Amino acid sequence: MVQVAAAAIVGSDGRLLISRRPDHLHQGGLLEFPGGKVDPGEAVAQALVRELQEELGITPLRFEPLIRVPYDYPDKRVLLDVWRVTAYSGQPQGLEGQSLQWLGIDKLNPAHFPAANRPIITALTLPRHYLISGDAVDREQWLKKLQAALASGVRMVQLRAHELDADAYQALASAALELCRSFAAKLVLNRNPDDTALIEADGLHLNRHQLARVRPEQLAPWRNRLLGASCHNREELQRAQQLGVDYALLSPVLATASHPAAEVLGWSLFSELVATAAMPVYSLGGMERGMEKTAIEQGGQGIASISAFW
Repeated sequence: MVQVAAAAIVGSDGRLLISRRPDHLHQGGLLEFPGGKVDPGEAVAQALVRELQEELGITPLRFEPLIRVPYDYPDKRVLLDVWRVTAYSGQPQGLEGQSLQWLGIDKLNPAHFPAANRPIITALTLPRHYLISGDAVDREQWLKKLQAALASGVRMVQLRAHELDADAYQALASAALELCRSFAAKLVLNRNPDDTALIEADGLHLNRHQLARVRPEQLAPWRNRLLGASCHNREELQRAQQLGVDYALLSPVLATASHPAAEVLGWSLFSELVATAAMPVYSLGGMERGMEKTAIEQGGQGIASISAFW
């Protein structure tokens, strides 16, 4: 396996520094995130600093893990260890003859990157906090709670509300979508895929039962939007990858009041399972605000919760 340290370098205006691979290299002509191979015995963080100095003439000063992507190409297997760089010294230059450009996240077209880079783009578009909504028996109170969560900084919301019938769910989803749009937040729907194809939400989330039995053609209306899944073990993560899911929730990481008898993964197993998943993975179960740092250190995208944000 070829291990690569790569950088998502974020400028002061939020744009990302992207390079173009020379034509004579593997995947030549495509765009990529700067970086290079990790030498034997070299720590990934050290490799990141060295590669950015050699390729761009900059030294990263502030950086954190973003995502690790294992990927099998027909001719090689790679592991991309990607870091988000938010401060550096020096002026970026293409010291190896590569062209450079700054692009907004909304301008990153996955088709212009190697396939292994595509989960990186997804990770860059997803926030660290993911709210799973509570019961929606009282619609007015539910919308007030949603507005408060959005005002507190939540930028991704899963509308669950299994107690509602299809018509009531769609009506609530429309109201929730309007609120989310006003805060530039994403709304994903936890519902039967066949019930939700007409709602203009940002994505669909599959529970573990839907994940097990959904047919690929049912997901066709959602292929250009976010597709997520709830997973609890290695097999479910593999199933999610086979379906082309964009992100996963992995649970329960810690004990929860709602499921006190459930066997928990713990951070060690969470980290082990995340390392096998070529997608962003949120930790779920027993999460509290502030735990996103631990989740990120363990390879996760961030934390998902009802109680922490609702």
